[in-house]
Amino acid sequence: MSERVIEVTDADFDSQVMQSELPVVLDLWAPWCGPCRMISPLLKELAEEHAGQVKLCKINVDENPQTAVRFGIQAIPTILFFADGEEKNRLIGVRPKSAYQAVIEEMIS
Repeated sequence: MSERVIEVTDADFDSQVMQSELPVVLDLWAPWCGPCRMISPLLKELAEEHAGQVKLCKINVDENPQTAVRFGIQAIPTILFFADGEEKNRLIGVRPKSAYQAVIEEMIS
C-alpha cells in the first residue's frame, strides 16, 4: 500500500474522512473483487498526482460493513468523493482515469 493511501475502518471513518481538511477520494472495495483490484493502481496514481490536494482512503467493505450500509453501497468498486464532510459525488464500477480526474479537479478548484 502506498504511503499516499490510508486504510480506513468503520471505527475511524469519521475522523479520517468526514473531518478531513483535504477533499477525500474513498475507495470502497473487497479483496475478492477483480474490478476493485483493477482500479486500485489508477487511484494511487491520481493520489500521487494530487498529493497535498486530496487524500485517498480505502475501506474494505467486508471488514467494515457499517460504512457501506451508511452510504447505501450496493456494488463495488464504488468511489465516493467527500469535501467538507459531505459526499460530493460517486462513481460506481470501473471508469477511465479521466472520469476520476474530472471529479477530483472539480473538488479542488
